[in-house]
Amino acid sequence: MSSARVTSRDVARRAGVSQSTVSYVLNDTPGQTISPDTRARVRDAATELGYTPSAAARALRAGRTDTVLVVVADVPVGDATVAILGGLARTVQPHGYTTVYQRRDGRDLRAVLRSLTPVAVADIGAFSPDEVAAAAERDVPVVGVSLDGIDGHVMRIPQDEIGRMQAEHLIARGRRRLAYAATDDALAGQLMAGRIEGVRDACARHGLPAPLVVETPLYADAARRAVDRLRDRADPVTGVCAFNDHVALAVSAGMRLAGLSAPADVAVVGVDDLPLARLVSPALTTVHVHNDDVGVALGRHVLRRLRPELGVPEPDDEATIHLVVRETT
Repeated sequence: MSSARVTSRDVARRAGVSQSTVSYVLNDTPGQTISPDTRARVRDAATELGYTPSAAARALRAGRTDTVLVVVADVPVGDATVAILGGLARTVQPHGYTTVYQRRDGRDLRAVLRSLTPVAVADIGAFSPDEVAAAAERDVPVVGVSLDGIDGHVMRIPQDEIGRMQAEHLIARGRRRLAYAATDDALAGQLMAGRIEGVRDACARHGLPAPLVVETPLYADAARRAVDRLRDRADPVTGVCAFNDHVALAVSAGMRLAGLSAPADVAVVGVDDLPLARLVSPALTTVHVHNDDVGVALGRHVLRRLRPELGVPEPDDEATIHLVVRETT
């Protein structure tokens, strides 16, 4: 066997189950309906592979009081989430705190706190304010960032403002018929609904038709069909707000196959400002969300709860968002 450390993914593959099931079994998470046969397969696979949880995870289950549990909503985990996690970890670790990350996986906050004993919880869009209030008797501070922009958390990322910024830019460029290129990722609904609402709001305020919403898979031929649906109309679309940079690049690929170009035929705006966005040709106009700063601010909120003697100033409560204008508009 390779000398590389065995992970829960390896155990899941050997046992023929999901990583979530491995976590539930090996952590003895209550409230899970997992058959004895499945539990035995998971434990046998862990033994055969020599799997041991990370030191941070072992410390968390042992109840050590230096562990901040980071729970992420059941949304796509991409560069934006990684940036938030990185900013948070860099902020709390110099003060002796370890961060442990997990997905919500459908559990409520009380179930999470029954099975684990962190010193604090950093909630990245996973729990509603009502769930946090219901878990208050555990006396574990919970600081959260709202991914849908709803108030009730210490931080918010207003998804509607992201969509509004995309649309306002296209409208200012003279684009009068807009579309929204949606992702086919089933986990993206929480983020996408707010962004589409922002595009709709901008169109309505300028007296324009509501945007067409077209699912755009990350395959050039499928994206080409999506572009055809936007253009083969009496009022062809001239501006596209994409869910993220990946979808925007798919739109660009579909346009090339259709013999179209940006911005001459259709202007395109993405979200995330990935490194690839400035390297492609034409370079992609996109919305940059300062997710690293969100993580730092979330970490500062954690420190304000755990270590008030540090005198950490109260950080901003909303993500900084700005438009990066490049060649596609």
